Amino acid sequence: MTLSLYIARRFAAMVGRVFLIFFAILMLIDMIEQLRRFADAGVGLGQAAQLSLMNVPETLYRILPLIMIMAAIAMFLGLARSSELVVVRAAGRSGLRFLVTPLVVAVALGALMVALFNPLVAATSKAYDARRAALSQGGGSVLSVADTGLWLRQGAEEGQTVIQAARANLDGTQLFGVTFLSFDAEGLPSRRIEAERAALIEGAWQLTGAKTWDLTSPNPELTSRFSAGPEALPSDLTPERIRDSFGTPSAIAFWDLPGYIQDLERAGFSARAYKLWFQMELAQPLLMAAMVLVAAGFTMRHVRFGGTGRMVLVAMLSGFGIFFLRNFAQALGDSGQIPIALAAWSPPVAAVMLSLGLLLHLEDG
Repeated sequence: MTLSLYIARRFAAMVGRVFLIFFAILMLIDMIEQLRRFADAGVGLGQAAQLSLMNVPETLYRILPLIMIMAAIAMFLGLARSSELVVVRAAGRSGLRFLVTPLVVAVALGALMVALFNPLVAATSKAYDARRAALSQGGGSVLSVADTGLWLRQGAEEGQTVIQAARANLDGTQLFGVTFLSFDAEGLPSRRIEAERAALIEGAWQLTGAKTWDLTSPNPELTSRFSAGPEALPSDLTPERIRDSFGTPSAIAFWDLPGYIQDLERAGFSARAYKLWFQMELAQPLLMAAMVLVAAGFTMRHVRFGGTGRMVLVAMLSGFGIFFLRNFAQALGDSGQIPIALAAWSPPVAAVMLSLGLLLHLEDG
């Protein structure tokens, strides 16, 4: 028990050190990028640091598997150089039994990252996007999905227009049961339009079955008009801008993903990318354990055997290969080439099986 606690404490400390090193490096790089990007907005060093603090957590979260394998390699090399691995084996504990503690720590850290760090990343990502939009004075259109349907906002020189629809097609270019509420430059409501259907064409929404109220009139209902045929409402939205307004699945907290997926499907959108991300988050602890096993397969050996540098290089390349395979499987699953479960779970399962095979070969010959 004492040995297990020692190994767990040492491994957790190594993960923390590698995490902080990457955090410091990414902060410096991102601060330089923020200063360059918002130079015209007069952003200073303090504001750049605040922007980096909101932007860096997402990058750190994406490279957590690489941080885990680097920490595992560093710990196993340290134990080998201090001959602690030799002492442990001489005491009668096999290499596979020795690995139980690092694996438990890796799985626990992976679960904690998904449960606690993931919501923090989602919050900081949203805060960074809002701050970036304010500094760049862009982002005229924003899309949101809720229980009441979907909401869009489009901007123009004369004011903003809020769009609410009961449902939509997969790319958001056709809305059903839609309401347009226009505001003037002073933020006061000026016009309300309700339509059975709205289709996005080049430069406008084509409305069908539309009724229009002039909210600046003393009696909007009296002056309202109904148009059964197609009617064009100018818009600067494009299918690409609507798609980009969704953002990335990582911007949604893990605990909010099931509800968000239900809202998307209720509104008529495809939630495949969000379902895939949810499954990948569930598989994150297993991926962390796979990285520890890969590191152990190449570096849990005595330094007197030689070739330590080569083994470290192979372990790192293997970790990057698994990371690339995971991203490649995500792309295939996102495009519908392979099932969601296969895309999310096959890379970590394959990594665990291959690394276990290597360890069994090294331990038992």
